[in-house]
Amino acid sequence: MAEVGIEISHQKPTILTLESVQASDVVITMGCGDACPYCAGKRYEDWKLEDPAGKGVAEVRPVRDEIRTRIEELIGSLLSREPLDIRVQG
Repeated sequence: MAEVGIEISHQKPTILTLESVQASDVVITMGCGDACPYCAGKRYEDWKLEDPAGKGVAEVRPVRDEIRTRIEELIGSLLSREPLDIRVQG
C-alpha cells in the first residue's frame, strides 16, 4: 500500500460492529457471511477477493488494485445518485 501512497503499517483489522453498520450508508463485507451484523434497509455488498494473507507483494498488488477499482466504482455510484426531492406540505 505504501507504494501507492497509503500508509497502513500501524493499522489493525477491526470487527464490524452493529453500531458501525447502523452509521453506514453502504456496508462492504469480504466473506464474513452470517457473522456480520445486519440492519434492514442498508445496502450490502460482499466483495469476494483473493485472500492476500501470507502472499508476496507481487501477488498482493492485483488484490489491492481490484479493491481500488471497486472503491472508485462505489464512490461513483454514490455521487451519481439523484438527491431526494422531499416536499413538505403545509
